[in-house]
Amino acid sequence: MPISQKVASYLERGSWIRKMFEEGARLKAEFGEENVFDFSLGNPPEEPPEAFHEALRSLVENPIPGMHRYMPNAGFPEVRQSVAEEVARETGLPVEGRHVVMTVGAGGALNVALKALLDPGDEVLLIAPYFVEYRFYVDNHGGRSVVVQSGEDFLLDLEALERAVTDKTKAIILNSPNNPTGVVYPPSQIESLGELLRRAMARYGRDIYVISDEPYRRLLYDGVSYPHIFHYVENAIVATSHSKDLALAGERIGYLVANPRCADLERLMEALVFANRTLGFVNAPALMQLAVARLQGVTVDVEAYQRRRDRLYGALTGMGFRMVKPQGAFYLFPRSPIDDDVAFVQAAQRRHILVAPGTGFGTPGYFRIAYSVPMEVIERSLGAWEALAEEFGLI
Repeated sequence: MPISQKVASYLERGSWIRKMFEEGARLKAEFGEENVFDFSLGNPPEEPPEAFHEALRSLVENPIPGMHRYMPNAGFPEVRQSVAEEVARETGLPVEGRHVVMTVGAGGALNVALKALLDPGDEVLLIAPYFVEYRFYVDNHGGRSVVVQSGEDFLLDLEALERAVTDKTKAIILNSPNNPTGVVYPPSQIESLGELLRRAMARYGRDIYVISDEPYRRLLYDGVSYPHIFHYVENAIVATSHSKDLALAGERIGYLVANPRCADLERLMEALVFANRTLGFVNAPALMQLAVARLQGVTVDVEAYQRRRDRLYGALTGMGFRMVKPQGAFYLFPRSPIDDDVAFVQAAQRRHILVAPGTGFGTPGYFRIAYSVPMEVIERSLGAWEALAEEFGLI
């Protein structure tokens, strides 16, 4: 076999999201794009804010000397400082530019953090349902994923998390607002998580980190506020990107920022910068760094996403589908009307509705809808959803 057996096994399991995306392309070519309802991929439909275009035009028309040359591996110092100032404003903590590493998106940030932290065999707790790539990322760096199911309404099951922590636990990946549920963990749960980890670190005599994956942090609805992890967990590293809040998914621009209260902070930052370089990311794209430095605090129109959520959530629950109402991100995670979520997704596909099975997110019996689509796609899809609900006896 020309490729590794491990990668071959991963290819067999593959990514359900990508599979459905590819199937969508096939169906669109066969039946016409207007007759296919593709809710498979969280690809923002919005254009970036005008402030992004203004920043880009300014950089192109008035280039900064040296802006296309090599830079420090952690990114331009002035960009890191700009990010740090925004995080310091949000948290009230003394976050500085030296606590920030600019990265190639949130995926790059997560891999950098795991590379810096893990020794072979270290355990990383994943809270199901979880983003499908987490297990691959942990494996990339010799770690072992330990899956902990969430509790009622997809909130943290703190007792299950405490039972899952062992003397091999090195990190927990937290994702809030969550992909695929849209759930935002409340401050009380994050505070309890911090207390749980302090007890575990005292018990086992080792540092445990929370890696907080936050690309949807600014996409919040109904007045929900975001409880910043730094307030509750000392050993916390935020990994995020501007893919969603600025609709820059294809630009792969993000950052890592460490809580200034982290244990052995200077050594941790050295490790993060080293990992950024040796994993081959080297540094985040120069032009995008300089552009987003001017856009800290700018966000796309969140109300447009909330209108899509309200329309689709209202329509589907009215048809008998059961789900938690999301507080952020742009996903719905309904319960499948049959136990076999893969079979249900295949039935939906026959009606040209493309969604991803919960099995791919570590939670069988559900399916994910990415409503990051134009409103007209939602409206056109409702007849197909109604026929699907009738097929499975929901209405």
